[in-house]
Amino acid sequence: METFADYLATIENQQNRARLEEVLTWVSETFPHLVRRVAWKQPMFTDHGTFIIGFSVAKHHFSFSPEKVVIDRFSDEIKRAGYEHTKQLVRIRWDDPIDYALIEKIIEFNIVDKADYSAFWRK
Repeated sequence: METFADYLATIENQQNRARLEEVLTWVSETFPHLVRRVAWKQPMFTDHGTFIIGFSVAKHHFSFSPEKVVIDRFSDEIKRAGYEHTKQLVRIRWDDPIDYALIEKIIEFNIVDKADYSAFWRK
């Protein structure tokens, strides 16, 4: 978690910091081949130089962003999990349960869908 240590230190609420660290650790352990980095002031994971998923924090929630096409594809499952989403991100309230199976499906989709993709973002 060294890559994300400075970012996590900016989260004042210790419970929220621990919660996001748990999620980032889970992603790192579940997908050890993904590259960890902080860019655009958010922790993110990339694969062969292309964006897979990023995270951000707000007062009442943390968010993950897998890109619009992924949110469109998984919109019904995201709603069934009890999460709100916009076109670009999914919000998880700090006290909501984390649907790791859904996050895993989203990350796996992005890895497979972008396997031959060379740009950072989808165009």
